[in-house]
Amino acid sequence: MRGESERDHITLRTITFDVGACPGPGQSILYTHGPVPQLDTIQLDQSHGVSFLDAEAQLHKYRTLFDRIDAVALSPDKTRDHIHDLMREL
Repeated sequence: MRGESERDHITLRTITFDVGACPGPGQSILYTHGPVPQLDTIQLDQSHGVSFLDAEAQLHKYRTLFDRIDAVALSPDKTRDHIHDLMREL
């Protein structure tokens, strides 16, 4: 039986503590993108409610942020191995 992280439409990646400070604002971010980059939208879940961002400067900022996160996150395969290792330690 496959786990949820092995489904085709799910990609799970982790950032381990040994990376140091995690790039990012410390809040939930949903980046919706498609074939037309000008229609991309960022959804931020903030204490005062949800904010939607779609200005090019804002999109550039979050694309850069996701590139930085991508650079330090484990690959999906290494993430799965890391989680399995943690579960064995319990």
